[in-house]
Amino acid sequence: MAGATIYDVAARAGVSIKTVSRVVNREANVSKAMRDKVEEAVVALGYRRSLSARTLAGSNSSIIAALVDAALTIEHWKSGRGNDYLSRLELGALMECRRADYHLMVELVDHGSSTLERDMLALLGSIRPAGVLLTPPNSDHPLVLDILDRAGVAYARISPEKDPGRGVSVRMNERQAAFDMTRHLIDLGHRRIAHVSGPANFAASSLRREGYEQALSEAGLACEPSLVVEGDFTFASGIACVGKLLEGERPTAIFAANDDMALGVLQGAAAAGLSVPQDLSVAGFDDTPSALFSTPPLTTIRQPVAEMAAEATRRLVVSTDRPGDEDETVITVPYELVLRGSTAVCR
Repeated sequence: MAGATIYDVAARAGVSIKTVSRVVNREANVSKAMRDKVEEAVVALGYRRSLSARTLAGSNSSIIAALVDAALTIEHWKSGRGNDYLSRLELGALMECRRADYHLMVELVDHGSSTLERDMLALLGSIRPAGVLLTPPNSDHPLVLDILDRAGVAYARISPEKDPGRGVSVRMNERQAAFDMTRHLIDLGHRRIAHVSGPANFAASSLRREGYEQALSEAGLACEPSLVVEGDFTFASGIACVGKLLEGERPTAIFAANDDMALGVLQGAAAAGLSVPQDLSVAGFDDTPSALFSTPPLTTIRQPVAEMAAEATRRLVVSTDRPGDEDETVITVPYELVLRGSTAVCR
């Protein structure tokens, strides 16, 4: 039935309009039998609740707001390379929102702005989100967390490092994944393994570096300061970092903390006349589409971004629909070591 209204749902279910409103707005004090009747009518009629009407009624909207880092997102857009992390995050969150009849809104947040608090309060006041999805580095930003706590807004944090008890945390084991990748390179016979780290304000950067250093240490290999350079998760920084690493005694393998930087390493190595993987093995982290189509295809860690976003969104929906039904607050999603042609036995 096209354009079904709340009156149509009430008539089909044989209940009052107020009962339908309570069910579709996920309010308490509705019996299971009554809820089932209304939900059956909603499905049969294809009814969708009015987002504007719900907001006007003074309750929280059915919006899940995803807050993403402004600087890195804008840089990716300006470079023309796109942002696969954001695309996968949106996909995972959107699929879960669709299932639960929620809506996703993505907002850029400049966590370094002097007007951060004012901007966030204005955003929260205008859309009254049912929950907020925090991506790095906002996941660990103390002011962002404090603002949400004071506003009483539920939030789920993707890949946080600090304060695991605040909100729901959904993560992969960044440290272990980096350890596994470095261990892979060691098993191939590499002993001079360099690392291109991410920026210090991202928790993942330190965790991936720790995994790299732990693998070297357990193999009895020294972690030479000259073999660790910091990038900023961009393609251009990968090119710049490989240039620094090739100035002295060159490494036989480079593990970059994300795929964009690893692809920059591939280009910088080719410009220096090196063949990958014959002269230099290169590995990344993320498993973006570009990793599969690079030359050679990139060995990397498949980061389950869509799965983490879907799980985080599901927890927000549960906390809104059925307060008190949440189970554990720290959820770990598995990753995968993906071996391709950019790594090989050290000559």
